[in-house]
Amino acid sequence: MSSRAEAFIADRRIAENEPPYIVAELSANHGGSIDHALRLIAAAAESGADAIKLQTYTADTITLDHDGPEFIIPHGPWKGRTLHALYQEAHTPWDWHERLFAEARDCGLTIFSSPFDPTAVDLLESLDAPAYKIASFEIVDLPLIEKCARTGKPLIISTGMASLGEIEAAVTTARGAGNKDLVLLHCISAYPTPAHEMDLRTVAHLGTAFDVVPGLSDHTLGTAVAVASVALGARLIEKHFTLDRADGGPDADFSIEPHELKRLAADCHTAWEALGSISYDPRGSERGNVAFRRSLYAVADIAAGERLNAETVRSIRPGHGLPPKELPRVLTGRARKPIKRGTPLSFDLIDFG
Repeated sequence: MSSRAEAFIADRRIAENEPPYIVAELSANHGGSIDHALRLIAAAAESGADAIKLQTYTADTITLDHDGPEFIIPHGPWKGRTLHALYQEAHTPWDWHERLFAEARDCGLTIFSSPFDPTAVDLLESLDAPAYKIASFEIVDLPLIEKCARTGKPLIISTGMASLGEIEAAVTTARGAGNKDLVLLHCISAYPTPAHEMDLRTVAHLGTAFDVVPGLSDHTLGTAVAVASVALGARLIEKHFTLDRADGGPDADFSIEPHELKRLAADCHTAWEALGSISYDPRGSERGNVAFRRSLYAVADIAAGERLNAETVRSIRPGHGLPPKELPRVLTGRARKPIKRGTPLSFDLIDFG
C-alpha cells in the first residue's frame, strides 16, 4: 500500500500507520430475532469491534423464487437449498434497520451495511449510513458500485472470486463516480475457507496495485489468519460474528464468538504495534541488558609481567571489559600490574611492548 493511502469511516482514519479497523459482520446470525440482533450489536461493542456491518436485501431483491437447477445451491454449507429460501431466512428485515442503527450508535459502534440493489442504497441513505460495503458476489455489478460511490461515502469492496481485471473495473467505476475513500478487502469466497487457500501475500499487492488501503474479509475458522494479515498490511479486518455457534443459522459455523472477537481485536492491535519501523538500534526495553553481553575478563589471578593466555583470559558475560574481537591482540600482551580474577580487561592493564 502507498504510505499515503487512507480512508475515513465516521471520522476514523484507516491507513498504514493506524491500528487495524475491526468490523463484526452480523450477517444472518440474528436468527430472525431483532432482540438477538440487538444483543449481537452490544456484544460486538463490548468485544472491541470498531464497527458492525449488516446486509441489506430481501429475498426478492437479490434473487427469484424459482426452483430451477441454477437457483439451487449444489455444494457447501447450504447445499440443496434454493437461493430464495436461503435469503428469505438470512435477510435482515428492512424495518429493523432504523432500530439497529440507533442501538449501534448508542453503544458507540459505527454501523454500515452491504446493499445488494439500488433500493437498499436508498434505504441506507435515509439512515445516514457512514459507508458502504460491496460484497464479493456483487463486485461485477458496476451500476451498484457507481450508485454507492455517488453518495460520497467511503466504499469497501471485497474481491473474492474477482480477477485483476474485474477489480480494476470496480475501482475505476468507484473513482469515476467520485469516490475518494476506498478500501479493498482480500477475500476467498468459500465458507469456511481453508487457511492454505488464503494467499495472504495478495493483501499487500492489492494495496500497491490500486493505491488503496488493503484489508481482509476472513472466512477461515479462528483468528490466526486475520492476525497474520495485519503483518502483511491489512488495516480493515471483517469477520462474521455470532453470540454462540451452537445457535445455528446459515453463517454460524464460520463465525466467531464474543471471546474470540475480543482476542482477535487485541491480537490484531498487538500485531500492528509490533510492526514498528526498520531499526537496528537498541530498544528502550533492552538497553539495560547491553551490560550483560560478552567481554574479556581475567578468569584467574595474573601477576605483574605475566603473559596473558587462554587459561587466564576468556570471553565471558558481563560486558564491561574489552570486546571479544580484541582477544587475539590481548593474548600477545603481558599484565602491566597484578590483575585479580574477575577484573574486566582494559588496554591500560596490558603492556604490548
